[in-house]
Amino acid sequence: MKRYKILTLFVLSIFAFGCSDMSNRDKGVVGGAAAGAGLGAIIGAATGNAGVGTAIGGGIGAVSGGFIGHEMDKDDARERDRDERLRRQEEDIRRQQREIEELKRQQQKDTY
Repeated sequence: MKRYKILTLFVLSIFAFGCSDMSNRDKGVVGGAAAGAGLGAIIGAATGNAGVGTAIGGGIGAVSGGFIGHEMDKDDARERDRDERLRRQEEDIRRQQREIEELKRQQQKDTY
């Protein structure tokens, strides 16, 4: 039993550190599959079919986690697009302010 716990902690640590460069969708698939398989194993063990419960739970968890992660990726992309538009607008405002100041200086030269 002690070996099982150590192996489980090792596998979980690999997932935790190995998923740093994955998309939210990929992380969702892995996390959902792990959580679903764990829950499925518990429910399956209670009903006498731990293997079947693990397989079904893992599949449902992977699909659910992938869907949720995909939506998170879409939200992140929308946020990046919004930030880029905002950055460009701020850049345009600064450029227009410089142009206004230059026009004011030119107007002052013309009036003297």
